[in-house]
Amino acid sequence: MTKVARHSGFSLKRQLLVWLLVPQLVLWLMGGILAFRVALIYAEKAIDQSLTQSVRALARQVKPLGSGLLVDFPKAAQAVLEQDPKDRLAYMVSSPPGSFLLGNGKLPGPPSEILVVDDVPTLYEIALDGKPMRVASMELSFGDGPAIQRMRVQVAKSLAVQQAIASELVRDVLSPLLVLGAVLSFLMYAGIRRGLSPLERLEAQLAYRNAASLSPIELTQAPQEVHSLAHALNQLLATVRRSLTQEKRFLNDAAHQLRTPLAGLISQTELAMQETDPQALHDRLQKVHIGAQRSAHLVHQLLSLARTETDVALQKVDVAALAREVAREWTPKAVASGIDLGFEGEEHLHLAGDKLLLREALNNLIDNALRYCPRDCSVTLRVGRGPNALAWVEVEDTGLGVKESDRPKLFERFWRASELPGGCGLGLAIVAEIAQRHAGSVQAIPTQPQGLTIRLEFPLP
Repeated sequence: MTKVARHSGFSLKRQLLVWLLVPQLVLWLMGGILAFRVALIYAEKAIDQSLTQSVRALARQVKPLGSGLLVDFPKAAQAVLEQDPKDRLAYMVSSPPGSFLLGNGKLPGPPSEILVVDDVPTLYEIALDGKPMRVASMELSFGDGPAIQRMRVQVAKSLAVQQAIASELVRDVLSPLLVLGAVLSFLMYAGIRRGLSPLERLEAQLAYRNAASLSPIELTQAPQEVHSLAHALNQLLATVRRSLTQEKRFLNDAAHQLRTPLAGLISQTELAMQETDPQALHDRLQKVHIGAQRSAHLVHQLLSLARTETDVALQKVDVAALAREVAREWTPKAVASGIDLGFEGEEHLHLAGDKLLLREALNNLIDNALRYCPRDCSVTLRVGRGPNALAWVEVEDTGLGVKESDRPKLFERFWRASELPGGCGLGLAIVAEIAQRHAGSVQAIPTQPQGLTIRLEFPLP
């Protein structure tokens, strides 16, 4: 079942803008609230300072005179206190405290929980006519001896001024920030658009790719992350390109190599159907059987070659134990062919490899040696450890060998050094491909006095 990717409907550009602008908006709102609170605090300090000065000034206008009070409160001073109709201000002088003596409003005294100290202004809040007000109250003592009396002076100011001052401060602070935020948002949008432009170029390059055009993606100027993405895509394109090349080569090889044996099989079966002599019919069927075996061997080799061209997962393999096992499997055929097959080398030798492919390489080497060696020859499979952290596996035979001029062609596809039936020229090509997949190498070495040695070398972990 194929899974279809769903579009979220939200582009990367829009997501980046949301994730950048929403925090900015939240911070702007939090900054506004914090600025308003700070402005309220400073406005309250300014009001408290003004009320403290006003209550002290009013207290100085009330002077003791004998057993009474002299109120020196000219109209000019009263006009100063009441000059702003929007800034409601009330004042009151009472003696004893709470008994109205002078003022323009009835103001309550300090709450009971507030400690009152003579000649020290006390600040608190009240609600007068449903409106909040800040009050500065100061109590004084006057008179001598037993005739000491007390007086309370109060000045109250509306908190609407505090709200107005705070709002004005916040407006003056946040207005430039709002303009800066708009400029910053525009710069963010421009930066995101410019930053994502390499992805748009990458999309444009991929949009025109097809199976016939899998050339690498080229990005000259792009961020490191986009270069990493392009590199990963280039690796994917290279893998697809290699797979398509291998598939095309496999199809070409199969079509080219199977055409001749299949045509031979068809012609032999046609002749066999026309034969009336049982012996001649048997000979024809024998040729059909040999041709079918050769075709089956060719198909097996082609499939093995295709398998070796794929990427392999390397694991820890004991190549010495594997070689002994493969040698035992080929011993019956060697005995039937009159060839002495033996094993020499390490008891255990581990390397990083694919066990299935290494077995295929050993099978091809031994099969190749047994196929082309005459009777009474010997074939030896050896495993050893060489210098420079290398492991080697070799198959040595004492057969007819290969001419020096033909050795460079041994590992080419479909090249055969002998015209003996049964081979297809792919065995050593498969061995070379497997060695390459294991970061190793293969070479053909003449055996003295006669024969050939095929050696595989692999790096040890």
